[in-house]
Amino acid sequence: MTPDLMADGAERLARHRSKTTSVVEGEQVYFGQGVALYVDEITVSFDGFRALNKLSLTIDVGELRCIIGPNGAGKTTMMDCITGKTRPDSGTVFFGSNVDLLRLSEPQIAQIGVGRKFQKPTVYEQLSVFENLELALKADRGVRAALFHRLGSEQLGRIEEVLKLIHLQGEVQRTAGLLSHGQKQWLEIGMLLMQDPKLLLLDEPVAGMTDEETERTAELFLTLEGKHSLVVVEHDMKFVDQLTQGRKKVTVLHEGSVLAEGLLSDVQANEKVVEVYLGR
Repeated sequence: MTPDLMADGAERLARHRSKTTSVVEGEQVYFGQGVALYVDEITVSFDGFRALNKLSLTIDVGELRCIIGPNGAGKTTMMDCITGKTRPDSGTVFFGSNVDLLRLSEPQIAQIGVGRKFQKPTVYEQLSVFENLELALKADRGVRAALFHRLGSEQLGRIEEVLKLIHLQGEVQRTAGLLSHGQKQWLEIGMLLMQDPKLLLLDEPVAGMTDEETERTAELFLTLEGKHSLVVVEHDMKFVDQLTQGRKKVTVLHEGSVLAEGLLSDVQANEKVVEVYLGR
């Protein structure tokens, strides 16, 4: 690692944090009603095309929910609305029972406990696995502090815990750019976990992975279930089956609305779902 690379990473992290405000710092999310995410009648239009059409969705605290549907169903736009990237034309999005996500910026939403992973992994490829996790630590420090900060035993223990979770404890000093595609995906998930999010949004996390990596990813998500709420957007039905284990709810989106919801076996037998998605 060179000082300029470390400075670049620290500066980017500082710029991200500088956009947050005290509105979030003093705010506490309440999950007393058992709901982590409440989306109600969200509508989004782009040049006359309705990407979301009165979409309503509820995710419980600690739940692992899989979202499936054909391309153009509105899955990515839904996550964009939850994370503040896109502002809906109408509707509401609440985190817990009291935080209106539509009044917060993207950095504020991330700070308050909503983490998002995009399909393509985004890690600091010139830095080591350890350094990537170190930069992602949830700590309020500036560039200079990030460069010269000494980690305490609690922080080192947290990094070690996450390394074990993401199956990279043997790759601590390896440059991230030399990892396999699947390992980069795990590292990015680890970077999100370092920030201790209450809700994780994961967009096609096993795309491009080997069968072994896909199986390990399913094991990871099942380990996180209960400690975090997870929303997994995926096309791989085998992976969805591994995650749901025949007992978890699956949501099917089509044309910006919920087409069907229930156990995977039930939605796979739904004639409308077969017609618009599974039967293609």
